[in-house]
Amino acid sequence: MINNKCKINGEKLKPIINFGKMPIANGFLKEEDFKKEYFFNLGVSFSENLSLLQLNEHPQPKQMFNNNYPFFTSSSDYMKSHFKEYAKWAKKKYVKKSLTKIIELGSNDGTFLKNFNNNEFEILGFEPSKNVCDIANKKNIKTVNTFFNRKSLGKAENFIGKTDLIFGANVICHIPDLIEFIKTADVLLSDEGKIIFEEPYLGSMYKKVSYDQIYDEHIYIFSVTAIKKIFELYDFQLIDAIIQNTHGGSMRYVLERKKKKNVTSKIELILEKEKTEKIDSIESALIFKKKCETSKQKLIEKLTKIKKNGFEICGYGATSKSTTILNYCDIGPEIIDCIFDTTKNKIGKFSPGKHIPIITVNYFLKNFTNILFYLPGTTKKK
Repeated sequence: MINNKCKINGEKLKPIINFGKMPIANGFLKEEDFKKEYFFNLGVSFSENLSLLQLNEHPQPKQMFNNNYPFFTSSSDYMKSHFKEYAKWAKKKYVKKSLTKIIELGSNDGTFLKNFNNNEFEILGFEPSKNVCDIANKKNIKTVNTFFNRKSLGKAENFIGKTDLIFGANVICHIPDLIEFIKTADVLLSDEGKIIFEEPYLGSMYKKVSYDQIYDEHIYIFSVTAIKKIFELYDFQLIDAIIQNTHGGSMRYVLERKKKKNVTSKIELILEKEKTEKIDSIESALIFKKKCETSKQKLIEKLTKIKKNGFEICGYGATSKSTTILNYCDIGPEIIDCIFDTTKNKIGKFSPGKHIPIITVNYFLKNFTNILFYLPGTTKKK
């Protein structure tokens, strides 16, 4: 799907950086599937009117979120702990009545909704990947196997106009049609309902030059300025923004329908900071591009030098984020011998695009490795 215009307001986009030919980030595959592997061009542009960084082209959502989605939230102790605290915060701040109706988008295996699964709440997850949806339902966490849009509301009739909280975590940036998302949320929300979601933060990505945030699932990388501008187009206002440590730096946003009160002083301060740091303009995006190119060159030189000195290099963590790094930098099995991972349905397969073998982490624990390349997106277990 190629588009050189903003998906929200039709504005012609300003090209920033082209990461080249890229496979499905979570498309770990068997050797016999190499020849039919799907690729697209990973290019990024900037909307000056909305201060929004977005992909020019991306696979259809069904190509990424399907019957065999290879990530299970419950496999990460770090994310389980984070979601427990996320739910605790939400209950304290926004749960005001005895029976609260809650929806989560991209609810995966129910790890977040599990924290609300009692008689005080009526919950519903929307999860387009059937394998993880089935796991959630086996845990008695009510989940429907569908994308979140107005066509799917027949599966949520009891929530229409009555939903108190609509949650998301690292999912809103996956939705190509943000207008449809906002309109669907508007149909579901009660008068005082809130939309609360977390996403990788553009300011953190710029600061850390973490271009691994950019891959097929991440159609948008948001700033606070962008979120405010986008939602105001559809009569929603941003009432809070809270920095998070997850995914190398994220932001939690809280939105509600527009009311008479003005933007809070906290939001004003964040907006002013983004303006000062030029996060709201194309200038920082172009600086980011140059830093990406420098980072790429340094990484290639470093790994090549290590390999020429006769060392074995093994990766740790077969992550979606590592797909961008490995393919953009053209790092394959001639440099990295293998990648260790704990996810059962990745072990025995190969990395997307570069076809580096994925091996059980048990081998790493029992055998010495010269150099361990800790790949981006790997979460540490507590």
